[in-house]
Amino acid sequence: MFCWLNRLYRGLSSPTGRTTQLIWGSLSRSLVLSSRRRIPEFSSFVARTNTCGELRSSHLGQEVTLFGWIQYRRQNTFLVLRDFHGLIQLVIPQDESAASVKKILCEAPVESVVRVSGTVISRPPGQENPKMPTGEIEIKVKTAELLNSCKKLPFEIKDFVKKTEALRLQYRYLDLRSFQMQYNLRLRSQMVMKMREYLCNLHGFVDIETPTLFKKTPGGAKEFVVPSREPGKFYSLPQSPQQFKQLLMVGGLDRYFQVARCYRDEGSRPDRQPEFTQIDIEMSFVDQTGIQSLIEGLLQYSWPRDKDPVVVPFPSMTFAEALATYGTDKPDTRFGMKIVDISDVFRNTEVRFLQDVLSKPKGTVKAIRIPEGAKYLKRKDIESIRKVAADHFNQEVLPVFLKASRHWNSPVAEFILEKQSLELIRLMELQEEDVILLTAGEHRKACSLLGKLRLECADLLEARGVVLRDPALFSFLWVVDFPLFLPKEENPGELESAHHPFTAPHPSDIQLLYTEPEKVRSQHYDLVLNGSEIGGGSIRIHDAELQRYILATLLKEDVKLLSHLLQALDYGAPPHGGIALGLDRLICLVTGAPSIRDVIAFPKSFRGLKSDPEICHRSDNQAFRRKKSRQHSSPQ
Repeated sequence: MFCWLNRLYRGLSSPTGRTTQLIWGSLSRSLVLSSRRRIPEFSSFVARTNTCGELRSSHLGQEVTLFGWIQYRRQNTFLVLRDFHGLIQLVIPQDESAASVKKILCEAPVESVVRVSGTVISRPPGQENPKMPTGEIEIKVKTAELLNSCKKLPFEIKDFVKKTEALRLQYRYLDLRSFQMQYNLRLRSQMVMKMREYLCNLHGFVDIETPTLFKKTPGGAKEFVVPSREPGKFYSLPQSPQQFKQLLMVGGLDRYFQVARCYRDEGSRPDRQPEFTQIDIEMSFVDQTGIQSLIEGLLQYSWPRDKDPVVVPFPSMTFAEALATYGTDKPDTRFGMKIVDISDVFRNTEVRFLQDVLSKPKGTVKAIRIPEGAKYLKRKDIESIRKVAADHFNQEVLPVFLKASRHWNSPVAEFILEKQSLELIRLMELQEEDVILLTAGEHRKACSLLGKLRLECADLLEARGVVLRDPALFSFLWVVDFPLFLPKEENPGELESAHHPFTAPHPSDIQLLYTEPEKVRSQHYDLVLNGSEIGGGSIRIHDAELQRYILATLLKEDVKLLSHLLQALDYGAPPHGGIALGLDRLICLVTGAPSIRDVIAFPKSFRGLKSDPEICHRSDNQAFRRKKSRQHSSPQ
């Protein structure tokens, strides 16, 4: 019956930017993620006999009833009807006996909702449309009913029509009708369902809901507060179900997960918003390797079949390696331009500022190679790069150009000896059109700067037509061995948790907790995809005394706020660990959407407002924030 399912897994690598017909074809072909599953019945419980997108030549001669929106009309002879499943062409009857049907279909505005009944017929020879999955057939309409007329639209429901994001969010209910939004949200639903199958049906996890109203959590991002009926007392909305899932482990529910709503009082960005969804997981009696294997299997099982399959195991890299090689803890490994330490090349340099840096204990000279940079980068690009370095890192970056004559042309060219230039060519594997970006300073700062410039240069090269980051390639990476603590920005003499205070220290570094805590590594792990962090977790502290020592002595936190958790750890808490996957960010990357707002039905705007500006009023928002500044605690 559904012959389109034969082409289910030949979908697009990314629907973004493709034609309307191709997107709908991909949507149809990816509605079922596994060929082993029963084909869903899309017309059960409703009055239609079929969906618009499912009809094919195999349905010729059948009487069908369809419901949908008028996509467009041509010469009052043909009408294209649309539903979530696809498009179908209708033949408007022209004879006098069907005048009432013709009147309805010819006068109804575009995007009006109609019901039609008719016969599936073949299109005349030469009039087939190979770009439409239903392009071989059409419906000869017999009856029609206008269910709801549509007023003049604020924008056309077409993906190629440019709309501002503000307009899209104001009329989100219209934007949701677009092919791309339908694709994104339905793919999200399919992946979540497959994740539930994998966790619950295949591996015995229990789906448990945890409270949304809780009390303040030490550390982490700012929290939203909710006033209670008791004057002066407030709830906090949780940043994550962290404490609850640990308590579930104490309670013997040793395999927990939920699709959790989480909240952080921070501004919206393309990959972040104040309320978000995560796949939250916790297990007892597990180590880091076990969690990683679980997540690799989960993603492999739930991955859309119209994408290239996920290859496991994922590669792994320590935090120190990621910083030294890519300048960030979430590296995009789809392209090179790695950071190279060239300090030894300049040990005897005459360049004064390099001498000064290398004379310091942690001073280094680092560089990245921009392939064919001399060909693609303009003077204004180099000036922009140097400005970024100065404004955001308070650091100098020097461009070094290698010409075909093997002469150096840069601000430091006259000071680079021939021996040093040959060594640089060898270390950096330079070609004649390449450009080096060189900087000097403390290791972490120099690496962070070049990591930022690596991405800036990739953007510049790709804007000029160079393909560096294949959008169809999904490059997963585990980053491990993070520091357990970081110095506080406002007071470097004090420590704060690098992630959260419940993360267990690395077993090899336990003794350093009592002597040099700033050197302790954690049992934290992040999952990175194409340069974005899509998940993070850790093995937890399950010993009450160790948890109390870290909170009270090292972090200077008020342990009374976590007395319930500390007490629970004293009652036979098992070793446990977990992870949370950022669902919005994951789906955003899978679909190729430019922002997570394109994979959320009703997202927040940059100002933190709901999709429809009438839903959240400025006065309410301001009052809400004023309450946050007062003393707050959960009702007893």
